[in-house]
Amino acid sequence: MLVNGTWTDNWQPVQATDEKGGFVRQISGFRHWITPDGSAGPTGEPGFAAEAGRYHLYVALICPWASRTLIARSLKGLTEVVSVSVVEPALTDEGWRFGDYPGAQRDTLNGATYLHELYSRADPHYTGRATVPVLWDKARGTIVNNESADILRMFNSGFGALASDTFDLYPSSLQARIDALNDEIYPRLNNGVYRAGFATTQQAYDEAFAEVFGMLETLEEQLRTGGPFLFGERLTETDIRLFVTLVRFDAAYHGLFKCNLRRLADYPHLSGFLHRMLEVPGVRGTVNMDHIKRGYYSIKSLNPTGIVPRGPDLPGLAPVPLPGQPLAG
Repeated sequence: MLVNGTWTDNWQPVQATDEKGGFVRQISGFRHWITPDGSAGPTGEPGFAAEAGRYHLYVALICPWASRTLIARSLKGLTEVVSVSVVEPALTDEGWRFGDYPGAQRDTLNGATYLHELYSRADPHYTGRATVPVLWDKARGTIVNNESADILRMFNSGFGALASDTFDLYPSSLQARIDALNDEIYPRLNNGVYRAGFATTQQAYDEAFAEVFGMLETLEEQLRTGGPFLFGERLTETDIRLFVTLVRFDAAYHGLFKCNLRRLADYPHLSGFLHRMLEVPGVRGTVNMDHIKRGYYSIKSLNPTGIVPRGPDLPGLAPVPLPGQPLAG
């Protein structure tokens, strides 16, 4: 964790708990917006105009929040507009690290070894965790935004003509419904699995566990009656938000986070949705099961031995390789 811009302590997954012992997630600290003309967005300062090659995205392939932004970048045709760097999957005592693990890179843009160095560079007095994703402005040498929900919407509409119009992930006709379902899925499922996994009391765990599986049941029924996506034929940001949790569920949340009432494989309509999402051009390439497993099972407080399970395999995606086999990239 950074305190006044200086790294002070070994990385810990839980920085705060509520009165019941429940996991409390840190609020994102950088909330500027890229807009087509550089005007101010809903939060933050103006001056971040959409320009090809100006912005860089730092992500971890283990992280569902970062994966949201990678998918939006791909679906909106911004892969040649916004460059990207991937950190190594295993969390170190100083948090996310750049390096040579297959599928990761060194930070050739800023020369950082650890992600937290970028936070200190952007704000020498920053206090808090150094999280992914990070959207970096090469021109001003600072962080634009580190809130995945904001970045997803920026990629959808903030780049104007630089982006593809094949998908509108937040169409005006569905915005009220999207916001309402996002507000259900986030606390109960997206963050609910973390609330279960990082709970420090039985009560906090039981409450999170019940919400996770209650939400899965609700979504299973919604897809049964109204698929193929959550709002029918149209893929939206809410589908991305759901997908990034589902694709990690059996591999990490079911075992490591104790969300083990049922597997995703036990929900036929959610499983069908998952595989439909994987068939959307540009989505499959954002998923790396090796990084996901190695990342989650590197959390020492939950898995002190560091042993990575071999299963389960997700059909259509590369499994964690057996000894002697090449690692997935």
